[in-house]
Amino acid sequence: MRRHTRLSLFFPLLLAPAAAWAADPDASQMSLWWGLPFALILLSIAIFPLVFSNLWHHHFGKITAFWTALFLVPYTLAYGWSAGVHVVAHALIGEYIPFILLLLALYTISGGILVWGNLNGTPRTNTVLLGIGTVLASIMGTTGAAMLLIRPLLRANEHRKNRVHSVVFFIFLVANIGGGLTPLGDPPLFLGFLKGVSFMWTVQYMLLPVIISTVILLFFFYMLDSFLYKQEGYPQPLPLENAPAGLKLFGKANFLLLGGVVAAVLMSGLWQSEVQFYILGNVVYLQNLVRDVILVVLALVSLQITPKQVRAGNEFNWEPMLEVGKLFLGIFITISPVLAILKVGEAGHFKALIQMVHDSNGHPINIMYFWMTGLLSAFLDNAPTYLVFFNMAGGDPEVLMTGMSNTLLAISMGSVFMGALSYIGNAPNFMVKSIAEQRQVKMPSFFGYMGWSFGVLTPLFMLHTLIFFVFS
Repeated sequence: MRRHTRLSLFFPLLLAPAAAWAADPDASQMSLWWGLPFALILLSIAIFPLVFSNLWHHHFGKITAFWTALFLVPYTLAYGWSAGVHVVAHALIGEYIPFILLLLALYTISGGILVWGNLNGTPRTNTVLLGIGTVLASIMGTTGAAMLLIRPLLRANEHRKNRVHSVVFFIFLVANIGGGLTPLGDPPLFLGFLKGVSFMWTVQYMLLPVIISTVILLFFFYMLDSFLYKQEGYPQPLPLENAPAGLKLFGKANFLLLGGVVAAVLMSGLWQSEVQFYILGNVVYLQNLVRDVILVVLALVSLQITPKQVRAGNEFNWEPMLEVGKLFLGIFITISPVLAILKVGEAGHFKALIQMVHDSNGHPINIMYFWMTGLLSAFLDNAPTYLVFFNMAGGDPEVLMTGMSNTLLAISMGSVFMGALSYIGNAPNFMVKSIAEQRQVKMPSFFGYMGWSFGVLTPLFMLHTLIFFVFS
C-alpha cells in the first residue's frame, strides 16, 4: 500500500509543470568554477589519448562519468536535490535525447547504404567526393552527409600512405561548412529557422560565404593531395573481389528513410502544436515527441530491411555511436552552468566577454560577433551558443534579417563554420574521427587536429572577416 502511495505521488511530480521544479540557482551569482568539470572533460579528450591511450580506450566512459559526478554531487549539495535532478533532466530531455536520436537515425540509415566498386582515391576522385558531400550537407544535414560518404572516402584511399588530410578536410567541408546553406544543414541555423529566420534568408546570405569557403578549401585540398599523391608514386589500389567495373549502390531504400529523417525534422519545426507535456520541469512539445518516435522507427526499419551483407561491406558497428553517446552525455550535463552564465549576459561572470561584442553606445561589433560566436561554438555546443548571441543581438528575427542582417550573418557564419575548429565543435566531427580510426587511419590528437584546423581555417576566416564585416 505504501509503495502504491509513493508511486501515486511520484508520477504527478514527474509530469508537474516547470514551476514545480523552479529550483535553478541564480546564474548571475554562479562562479566560473562550476565550469571546471566541463573543462576537465575537454582536457581528458585532448590529453588522455596521447598520454594514457590504453586507459582512455578502455575506460573513457568511466572517466567522463567521474568528471560528471564531480560537477553533479557538489551542485546538488549546494543548490538542493531538485536543482540537481532538474539540471540532469534538462540536459537529457531538452538536449541530449533529441540530439542522440537524430544521430542514431542518421548513423543507422547511412550505414545501410553501400557504395561498392573499384574507387581509386586519386586527387580528382577525392576532391569530387568532398564536393558532393559539401553539397549534400545542406540538403540532408552535416551528420547525414558525413555518415553517408566517409566510408566510401576511406575505402577509396585504403591503399594510400597519406590519408589523414583527406579526413581532416572532410570534417572541414562535409561535417561543417557544407551545412551552412540552409536551415536543414546545421542545428544552429535550424534553431534560427524556429525562431523566425526565413528559409530563404539563410540561403541568400549564406550562399556567398559557403561558396567562397568551399572553392578555396577544395582547391587547397586538391593541390595538397596532388603533391602527396605524387610523393607516394601514384599508387594504384588492388581490385576488390566481386566488385563491379564501375560503382554500384546497395541499400537504396535507405535514401527514402533519409528523406523521412529530413521530413521529420522539418515537421517538428513547422508544426506548432499546442499539446505539451511536462517531464521533470521540462516542456516537451507534441511535435518534438512525434519527431523522436519517427526517428527511432526509421532506424529500426533500416535495420530490418537492409541486407546484412550491405552493413558488412561498410564494416558497420556501434562503437562510434557508443563513444559519441558516452562522451556527449557528460558534455551536455557539465556544460549546463557555462551556458547558464552566458545566458544572463552582462549580469554574470562572463560580463567582460559579453561586452566585447558591443561598442560604448551598445551597437553590435559584427567582427566580434563572428569570432566570439565561432570560438565558443568550437568548444561548446554550437546550437545553444547561436541562441545566446541571437538573443544578445535583440532576438527579433525581423530586425535581424533587415537592419541587422550583418550581425545575424556573423552569428550564423561563426556558429556553423567554426564548429570545424575542434573535434567537439559539431557532432559529426567526432563520429568521423571514430570511424576513420576504426579503418586504421591514425587521426591527429585533439590538439593535433586543432593544429590543422587553426592553420588552414584561420586565414580563411580572416578573409571572411575582411569581405563581410570590414569592407561590406
